[in-house]
Amino acid sequence: MFPIHRGRRLRINESIRSLVRETSLSPADFMFPMFIMEGENTKVDIPSMPGIFRRTLDLTVEEVKELFALGIRAVNIYVKVSDDLKDNTGKEAWNDNGLMQRAIRAIKAACPEMIVMPDVALDPYSIYGHDGIIEKGDVANDATNDALVKMAVSHAKAGADFVAPSDMMDGRVLRLRQGLDTAGFHNVGIMSYSAKYASAFYGPFRDALDSAPKDADVEVPKDKKTYQMDYANRIEAVKEALWDVEEGADMVMVKPGIAYLDIVREVKNAVDVPVTVFHVSGEYAMIKAASERGWLDHDKIMMEQLMCIKRAGASLISTYFAKEAAILLNK
Repeated sequence: MFPIHRGRRLRINESIRSLVRETSLSPADFMFPMFIMEGENTKVDIPSMPGIFRRTLDLTVEEVKELFALGIRAVNIYVKVSDDLKDNTGKEAWNDNGLMQRAIRAIKAACPEMIVMPDVALDPYSIYGHDGIIEKGDVANDATNDALVKMAVSHAKAGADFVAPSDMMDGRVLRLRQGLDTAGFHNVGIMSYSAKYASAFYGPFRDALDSAPKDADVEVPKDKKTYQMDYANRIEAVKEALWDVEEGADMVMVKPGIAYLDIVREVKNAVDVPVTVFHVSGEYAMIKAASERGWLDHDKIMMEQLMCIKRAGASLISTYFAKEAAILLNK
């Protein structure tokens, strides 16, 4: 009670503030999402994501080494698939010599201690840009799960530490756990995108992988709202996370990040596994665009948002700012 209690006593200078700070950030809190393409010694700008590139495998490996030296211990990898390899079955996704499988092997060979979490979803491999197999005008849940198991097992064979299903099919975590265990990969973990919302914040990511839903000569859903979550819902997110934990998820994810911190806290309070938060491409792009115009201080806003995600309950933050933030923290 004032004047006995004065909160400002604990804010007088940075030394005191640092002593009582409730949340801290380190490079080990970050996972860096990486886009990989075919070719050699090439990187391609993604215009809607300044500073982020699609890299060929050789340059990806060099970047991974730099990330590890900065203290970052996990990468979440995605591949840009050639159009001639796309179909409605997604069969390229479990090609043992596919780009994703070669990328996993190369990263683990060059930097064995880097945790590799490849994306598990069919949208980069689909001619329709959806996360699953199209049947009768919709995404077929169970047929897609069969394909995802093949994909995950191929990732495990290549050396993945975790698989990261981002598809939002019902029951896929249980099917993946059963498939991995049957194939002998008991120690390969599952980081499930449990509360992945149908968000407009994903636009730049879809530019990077050409994975947005496409017009087709057959009936297909115009968007991903039949499987990704309605952003009006909160209780559903907790339910999805709890189901995934019951099915065998080792980590659960909330996606997007800053606009969904209430969901992060709800999920954190409900589950007994680590919670990952994806600070997504649109959130990244907005900070870049505003700072380029001089409207915001880039580094201050970047660090504030990352700290707020951690404060809300994130054990791990997947963010395109990982490298920049790690460099600042190391200073």
